[in-house]
Amino acid sequence: MKPNLLLVKYFFFLLTISLLNSCDKEDVNTTDVENPLENPFDGIPAGNPNGNYPIPEEAGLEDVSNPDIVIGDGTPGSCTGELVIDAVSKGGKIVFNCGQDPITITLNEPAKVFNNANEEVIIDGGGLITLSGNNSTRILYMNTCDQNQVWTTSHCQNQDHPRLTVQNITFVNGNSKNETEYDGGGAIWVRGGRFKAVNCRFFNNVCAETGPDVGGGAIRVFSQYNDQPVYIVNSTFGGKEGFGNSGSNGGAISSIGVSWTIINSLFSYNTAIGNGGNPSRAGAPGGGSGGAIYNDGNTMTLSVLGSLIELNEVNDFGAAIIFVSNDHTGNVVINESTIQNNIGGSWYPNYPDISAHADTPISVTNSVITD
Repeated sequence: MKPNLLLVKYFFFLLTISLLNSCDKEDVNTTDVENPLENPFDGIPAGNPNGNYPIPEEAGLEDVSNPDIVIGDGTPGSCTGELVIDAVSKGGKIVFNCGQDPITITLNEPAKVFNNANEEVIIDGGGLITLSGNNSTRILYMNTCDQNQVWTTSHCQNQDHPRLTVQNITFVNGNSKNETEYDGGGAIWVRGGRFKAVNCRFFNNVCAETGPDVGGGAIRVFSQYNDQPVYIVNSTFGGKEGFGNSGSNGGAISSIGVSWTIINSLFSYNTAIGNGGNPSRAGAPGGGSGGAIYNDGNTMTLSVLGSLIELNEVNDFGAAIIFVSNDHTGNVVINESTIQNNIGGSWYPNYPDISAHADTPISVTNSVITD
Protein backbone atom coordinates (compact mmCIF):
# COMPACT_ATOMS: atom_id res chain seq x y z
CA MET A 1 0.00 0.00 0.00
CA LYS A 2 1.27 3.46 -0.84
CA PRO A 3 2.24 5.46 2.30
CA ASN A 4 0.10 8.37 3.45
CA LEU A 5 2.21 11.38 2.43
CA LEU A 6 0.65 13.66 5.01
CA LEU A 7 1.63 11.31 7.81
CA VAL A 8 5.12 10.94 6.39
CA LYS A 9 5.57 14.69 6.20
CA TYR A 10 4.24 15.15 9.72
CA PHE A 11 6.65 12.55 11.02
CA PHE A 12 9.61 14.31 9.45
CA PHE A 13 8.39 17.64 10.78
CA LEU A 14 8.49 16.25 14.30
CA LEU A 15 12.08 15.25 13.66
CA THR A 16 12.82 18.82 12.46
CA ILE A 17 14.05 17.48 9.12
CA SER A 18 12.04 18.77 6.19
CA LEU A 19 11.48 16.58 3.17
CA LEU A 20 12.79 19.30 0.92
CA ASN A 21 16.11 19.60 2.66
CA SER A 22 16.70 15.90 3.08
CA CYS A 23 15.71 15.22 -0.55
CA ASP A 24 13.77 12.06 0.35
CA LYS A 25 14.22 9.78 -2.65
CA GLU A 26 10.69 8.32 -2.56
CA ASP A 27 8.65 11.46 -2.09
CA VAL A 28 10.43 14.17 -4.09
CA ASN A 29 10.05 14.38 -7.86
CA THR A 30 13.51 14.18 -9.41
CA THR A 31 15.11 15.23 -12.67
CA ASP A 32 18.03 14.21 -14.87
CA VAL A 33 20.68 16.93 -15.21
CA GLU A 34 22.97 16.84 -18.22
CA ASN A 35 26.37 18.17 -17.19
CA PRO A 36 28.47 19.69 -20.02
CA LEU A 37 31.35 20.18 -17.59
CA GLU A 38 31.75 16.48 -16.78
CA ASN A 39 34.47 16.34 -19.44
CA PRO A 40 35.46 19.97 -19.80
CA PHE A 41 37.93 21.24 -22.35
CA ASP A 42 40.04 22.87 -19.65
CA GLY A 43 40.53 20.31 -16.91
CA ILE A 44 38.64 19.74 -13.67
CA PRO A 45 35.04 18.57 -14.12
CA ALA A 46 32.05 20.05 -12.34
CA GLY A 47 30.75 17.89 -9.51
CA ASN A 48 31.65 14.72 -7.65
CA PRO A 49 32.48 12.11 -10.33
CA ASN A 50 31.09 9.38 -8.05
CA GLY A 51 27.97 11.27 -7.00
CA ASN A 52 24.65 9.94 -8.26
CA TYR A 53 22.17 11.20 -5.70
CA PRO A 54 18.71 11.99 -7.16
CA ILE A 55 18.23 15.67 -7.92
CA PRO A 56 14.89 17.32 -7.02
CA GLU A 57 13.14 19.01 -9.93
CA GLU A 58 13.50 22.50 -8.47
CA ALA A 59 17.24 21.92 -8.03
CA GLY A 60 17.75 21.09 -11.70
CA LEU A 61 18.67 23.16 -14.73
CA GLU A 62 16.49 26.04 -15.81
CA ASP A 63 15.23 26.06 -19.39
CA VAL A 64 17.06 28.65 -21.50
CA SER A 65 15.94 27.40 -24.90
CA ASN A 66 14.16 30.73 -25.45
CA PRO A 67 16.66 33.25 -24.03
CA ASP A 68 15.95 36.91 -23.33
CA ILE A 69 19.56 38.00 -23.90
CA VAL A 70 22.31 36.46 -26.03
CA ILE A 71 25.78 37.80 -25.31
CA GLY A 72 28.04 37.73 -28.37
CA ASP A 73 27.70 37.31 -32.13
CA GLY A 74 29.57 34.03 -32.43
CA THR A 75 33.10 35.36 -31.96
CA PRO A 76 35.19 35.51 -28.78
CA GLY A 77 35.83 39.24 -29.21
CA SER A 78 32.13 40.00 -29.12
CA CYS A 79 31.81 38.71 -25.55
CA THR A 80 32.94 41.31 -23.02
CA GLY A 81 32.65 41.94 -19.31
CA GLU A 82 30.68 45.10 -20.01
CA LEU A 83 28.05 43.09 -21.88
CA VAL A 84 27.80 40.62 -18.99
CA ILE A 85 27.28 43.46 -16.51
CA ASP A 86 24.61 45.03 -18.71
CA ALA A 87 22.81 41.70 -19.25
CA VAL A 88 22.71 40.88 -15.53
CA SER A 89 21.29 44.34 -14.77
CA LYS A 90 18.39 43.59 -17.14
CA GLY A 91 17.82 40.04 -15.94
CA GLY A 92 15.92 37.26 -17.63
CA LYS A 93 17.45 34.23 -19.34
CA ILE A 94 21.03 35.02 -20.36
CA VAL A 95 23.10 32.80 -22.67
CA PHE A 96 26.34 33.22 -24.64
CA ASN A 97 27.31 32.97 -28.31
CA CYS A 98 31.08 33.37 -28.21
CA GLY A 99 32.20 30.60 -30.56
CA GLN A 100 32.77 26.88 -30.16
CA ASP A 101 35.80 27.06 -27.86
CA PRO A 102 35.99 27.81 -24.15
CA ILE A 103 36.43 31.49 -23.37
CA THR A 104 37.23 33.55 -20.27
CA ILE A 105 35.38 36.85 -19.92
CA THR A 106 36.95 39.32 -17.49
CA LEU A 107 34.87 41.71 -15.38
CA ASN A 108 36.32 44.92 -13.96
CA GLU A 109 33.44 45.35 -11.50
CA PRO A 110 30.66 43.11 -10.19
CA ALA A 111 27.67 42.28 -12.35
CA LYS A 112 24.73 43.38 -10.18
CA VAL A 113 21.13 42.19 -10.22
CA PHE A 114 18.50 44.93 -10.15
CA ASN A 115 15.56 43.72 -8.10
CA ASN A 116 12.93 45.42 -10.26
CA ALA A 117 14.30 44.29 -13.64
CA ASN A 118 13.12 40.68 -13.88
CA GLU A 119 11.92 38.11 -11.37
CA GLU A 120 14.17 35.48 -12.98
CA VAL A 121 17.90 35.90 -13.59
CA ILE A 122 19.41 32.82 -15.21
CA ILE A 123 23.03 32.87 -16.38
CA ASP A 124 23.88 29.81 -18.50
CA GLY A 125 27.44 29.43 -19.76
CA GLY A 126 26.72 26.43 -21.96
CA GLY A 127 29.78 24.65 -20.54
CA LEU A 128 32.14 27.02 -22.38
CA ILE A 129 32.10 30.27 -20.39
CA THR A 130 34.37 31.30 -17.53
CA LEU A 131 33.74 34.59 -15.74
CA SER A 132 36.84 36.09 -14.11
CA GLY A 133 37.16 38.79 -11.47
CA ASN A 134 40.79 39.28 -12.54
CA ASN A 135 41.88 38.97 -8.87
CA SER A 136 40.45 42.44 -8.24
CA THR A 137 36.66 42.30 -8.02
CA ARG A 138 33.71 40.19 -6.97
CA ILE A 139 31.95 38.72 -10.01
CA LEU A 140 28.22 38.62 -9.19
CA TYR A 141 26.03 40.41 -6.62
CA MET A 142 22.34 40.26 -5.67
CA ASN A 143 20.80 41.93 -2.62
CA THR A 144 17.08 42.51 -2.21
CA CYS A 145 17.76 44.84 0.73
CA ASP A 146 20.24 47.11 -1.09
CA GLN A 147 18.46 50.37 -1.95
CA ASN A 148 20.93 50.94 -4.76
CA GLN A 149 19.55 47.82 -6.44
CA VAL A 150 15.94 49.00 -5.79
CA TRP A 151 13.62 47.86 -3.01
CA THR A 152 10.61 46.07 -4.45
CA THR A 153 8.74 44.94 -1.32
CA SER A 154 8.27 46.06 2.27
CA HIS A 155 9.87 42.80 3.41
CA CYS A 156 13.11 42.75 1.46
CA GLN A 157 14.63 40.08 3.69
CA ASN A 158 11.88 37.60 2.75
CA GLN A 159 10.67 37.89 -0.83
CA ASP A 160 10.51 35.25 -3.51
CA HIS A 161 12.33 37.19 -6.22
CA PRO A 162 14.62 37.75 -7.93
CA ARG A 163 15.44 34.08 -8.37
CA LEU A 164 19.08 33.84 -9.41
CA THR A 165 20.44 30.71 -11.10
CA VAL A 166 23.98 30.17 -12.38
CA GLN A 167 24.47 27.04 -14.47
CA ASN A 168 26.97 25.39 -16.80
CA ILE A 169 29.56 28.06 -15.99
CA THR A 170 32.88 28.65 -14.21
CA PHE A 171 33.85 31.46 -11.80
CA VAL A 172 37.55 32.22 -11.29
CA ASN A 173 39.72 34.80 -9.53
CA GLY A 174 36.86 36.64 -7.85
CA ASN A 175 38.13 38.91 -5.07
CA SER A 176 35.94 40.77 -2.55
CA LYS A 177 38.71 41.77 -0.12
CA ASN A 178 38.01 45.46 -0.75
CA GLU A 179 34.31 45.13 0.02
CA THR A 180 33.42 46.50 3.44
CA GLU A 181 29.65 46.75 3.87
CA TYR A 182 28.78 43.53 2.01
CA ASP A 183 31.89 41.51 2.70
CA GLY A 184 32.62 37.86 1.95
CA GLY A 185 31.62 36.04 -1.20
CA GLY A 186 34.65 36.36 -3.44
CA ALA A 187 32.76 35.21 -6.56
CA ILE A 188 29.07 35.57 -5.60
CA TRP A 189 27.21 37.44 -2.85
CA VAL A 190 23.44 36.94 -2.42
CA ARG A 191 20.76 38.16 -0.07
CA GLY A 192 17.05 37.49 -0.48
CA GLY A 193 15.00 35.84 -3.20
CA ARG A 194 16.33 32.43 -4.21
CA PHE A 195 19.72 31.24 -5.41
CA LYS A 196 21.06 28.01 -6.87
CA ALA A 197 24.16 26.83 -8.73
CA VAL A 198 24.03 23.85 -11.10
CA ASN A 199 26.99 22.42 -13.05
CA CYS A 200 29.36 25.16 -11.87
CA ARG A 201 33.04 25.40 -10.99
CA PHE A 202 34.70 27.83 -8.60
CA PHE A 203 38.48 28.27 -8.73
CA ASN A 204 40.80 30.64 -6.84
CA ASN A 205 38.13 32.98 -5.50
CA VAL A 206 38.98 34.87 -2.30
CA CYS A 207 37.38 37.11 0.30
CA ALA A 208 38.54 38.85 3.49
CA GLU A 209 41.39 36.98 5.13
CA THR A 210 40.42 37.64 8.77
CA GLY A 211 37.31 38.38 10.80
CA PRO A 212 35.06 36.39 13.12
CA ASP A 213 31.93 36.36 10.98
CA VAL A 214 32.94 36.93 7.38
CA GLY A 215 33.59 34.28 4.77
CA GLY A 216 32.75 32.41 1.64
CA GLY A 217 35.79 32.42 -0.60
CA ALA A 218 33.44 31.55 -3.46
CA ILE A 219 29.84 32.16 -2.25
CA ARG A 220 28.17 34.03 0.63
CA VAL A 221 24.36 33.87 1.10
CA PHE A 222 21.77 35.42 3.42
CA SER A 223 17.95 35.37 3.85
CA GLN A 224 16.46 32.97 1.35
CA TYR A 225 12.71 33.23 0.73
CA ASN A 226 10.70 31.38 3.40
CA ASP A 227 13.95 29.76 4.61
CA GLN A 228 14.07 27.53 1.54
CA PRO A 229 17.47 25.99 0.81
CA VAL A 230 20.21 27.12 -1.50
CA TYR A 231 20.85 24.29 -3.96
CA ILE A 232 24.41 23.47 -5.03
CA VAL A 233 24.27 20.72 -7.65
CA ASN A 234 27.03 18.97 -9.66
CA SER A 235 29.47 21.72 -8.74
CA THR A 236 33.16 21.85 -7.87
CA PHE A 237 34.91 24.17 -5.43
CA GLY A 238 38.66 23.77 -5.89
CA GLY A 239 39.07 20.18 -7.03
CA LYS A 240 42.83 20.30 -7.52
CA GLU A 241 45.82 21.73 -5.68
CA GLY A 242 46.25 25.36 -6.62
CA PHE A 243 42.59 25.78 -7.56
CA GLY A 244 41.00 26.12 -4.10
CA ASN A 245 39.04 29.08 -2.77
CA SER A 246 39.85 30.85 0.49
CA GLY A 247 38.56 33.28 3.07
CA SER A 248 38.52 33.99 6.77
CA ASN A 249 35.78 31.37 7.29
CA GLY A 250 34.13 28.96 4.88
CA GLY A 251 36.85 28.54 2.30
CA ALA A 252 34.21 27.65 -0.31
CA ILE A 253 30.79 28.77 0.99
CA SER A 254 29.49 30.77 3.93
CA SER A 255 26.09 31.86 5.23
CA ILE A 256 24.11 33.16 8.17
CA GLY A 257 20.60 31.82 8.76
CA VAL A 258 20.51 29.85 5.50
CA SER A 259 19.88 26.19 4.71
CA TRP A 260 21.91 24.45 2.02
CA THR A 261 21.21 21.31 0.00
CA ILE A 262 24.45 20.20 -1.65
CA ILE A 263 24.09 17.41 -4.19
CA ASN A 264 26.78 15.46 -6.10
CA SER A 265 29.37 18.17 -5.54
CA LEU A 266 33.08 18.30 -4.77
CA PHE A 267 34.87 20.51 -2.22
CA SER A 268 38.65 20.19 -2.00
CA TYR A 269 41.73 22.35 -1.42
CA ASN A 270 39.66 25.20 0.05
CA THR A 271 41.02 27.01 3.12
CA ALA A 272 39.68 29.05 6.04
CA ILE A 273 42.69 31.25 6.72
CA GLY A 274 41.49 33.49 9.57
CA ASN A 275 42.42 32.75 13.15
CA GLY A 276 40.85 33.21 16.54
CA GLY A 277 37.38 31.74 15.95
CA ASN A 278 34.02 33.43 16.55
CA PRO A 279 33.83 35.25 18.89
CA SER A 280 37.51 35.83 18.40
CA ARG A 281 40.00 35.03 21.10
CA ALA A 282 41.68 37.95 22.83
CA GLY A 283 44.40 39.39 20.63
CA ALA A 284 43.27 37.48 17.52
CA PRO A 285 41.40 38.93 14.53
CA GLY A 286 38.92 36.04 14.38
CA GLY A 287 37.96 33.44 11.81
CA GLY A 288 39.64 30.27 10.64
CA SER A 289 36.59 27.96 10.71
CA GLY A 290 34.93 25.77 8.10
CA GLY A 291 37.51 24.68 5.55
CA ALA A 292 34.78 24.05 2.99
CA ILE A 293 31.50 25.14 4.60
CA TYR A 294 30.62 27.77 7.22
CA ASN A 295 26.97 27.47 8.32
CA ASP A 296 25.81 29.82 11.09
CA GLY A 297 22.41 30.99 12.33
CA ASN A 298 19.19 29.44 13.65
CA THR A 299 16.74 26.75 12.54
CA MET A 300 18.57 25.70 9.40
CA THR A 301 19.49 22.45 7.70
CA LEU A 302 22.71 21.49 5.95
CA SER A 303 22.19 18.52 3.62
CA VAL A 304 25.27 16.97 2.00
CA LEU A 305 24.13 14.37 -0.52
CA GLY A 306 26.24 12.34 -2.93
CA SER A 307 29.16 14.70 -2.34
CA LEU A 308 32.87 14.53 -1.58
CA ILE A 309 34.56 16.90 0.89
CA GLU A 310 38.28 16.31 1.27
CA LEU A 311 41.67 18.03 1.61
CA ASN A 312 40.24 21.31 2.89
CA GLU A 313 42.10 23.11 5.68
CA VAL A 314 41.42 25.39 8.65
CA ASN A 315 43.28 27.15 11.43
CA ASP A 316 40.61 26.83 14.12
CA PHE A 317 37.38 24.79 13.87
CA GLY A 318 35.76 22.44 11.39
CA ALA A 319 38.31 21.19 8.88
CA ALA A 320 35.45 20.35 6.52
CA ILE A 321 32.33 21.93 8.06
CA ILE A 322 31.41 24.22 10.89
CA PHE A 323 27.69 24.22 11.69
CA VAL A 324 26.60 26.43 14.57
CA SER A 325 22.90 26.78 15.35
CA ASN A 326 22.71 29.52 17.95
CA ASP A 327 19.30 28.39 19.22
CA HIS A 328 20.22 24.69 18.92
CA THR A 329 17.38 23.95 16.48
CA GLY A 330 19.32 23.21 13.30
CA ASN A 331 20.32 19.83 11.90
CA VAL A 332 22.75 18.22 9.47
CA VAL A 333 21.91 15.46 6.98
CA ILE A 334 24.74 13.50 5.30
CA ASN A 335 23.80 10.81 2.81
CA GLU A 336 25.89 8.85 0.30
CA SER A 337 28.81 11.22 0.88
CA THR A 338 32.47 11.06 1.86
CA ILE A 339 34.19 13.51 4.21
CA GLN A 340 37.85 12.64 4.64
CA ASN A 341 41.47 13.82 4.84
CA ASN A 342 40.63 17.40 5.79
CA ILE A 343 43.32 19.22 7.73
CA GLY A 344 43.42 21.04 11.05
CA GLY A 345 40.77 22.28 13.41
CA SER A 346 39.30 21.06 16.66
CA TRP A 347 35.97 20.79 18.55
CA TYR A 348 34.64 17.58 17.03
CA PRO A 349 32.12 16.22 19.57
CA ASN A 350 30.48 13.69 17.24
CA TYR A 351 32.24 13.35 13.88
CA PRO A 352 35.74 14.11 12.61
CA ASP A 353 36.10 17.29 10.56
CA ILE A 354 32.62 18.57 11.56
CA SER A 355 32.38 21.21 14.29
CA ALA A 356 28.91 21.54 15.79
CA HIS A 357 27.20 21.63 19.16
CA ALA A 358 27.08 18.21 20.77
CA ASP A 359 23.26 18.31 20.70
CA THR A 360 23.02 19.15 16.98
CA PRO A 361 21.21 16.28 15.23
CA ILE A 362 23.51 14.84 12.56
CA SER A 363 21.97 12.10 10.44
CA VAL A 364 24.56 10.02 8.56
CA THR A 365 23.51 7.36 6.03
CA ASN A 366 25.64 5.31 3.64
CA SER A 367 28.53 7.72 4.15
CA VAL A 368 32.18 7.75 5.21
CA ILE A 369 33.47 10.38 7.66
CA THR A 370 37.11 10.05 8.71
CA ASP A 371 40.09 12.16 9.72
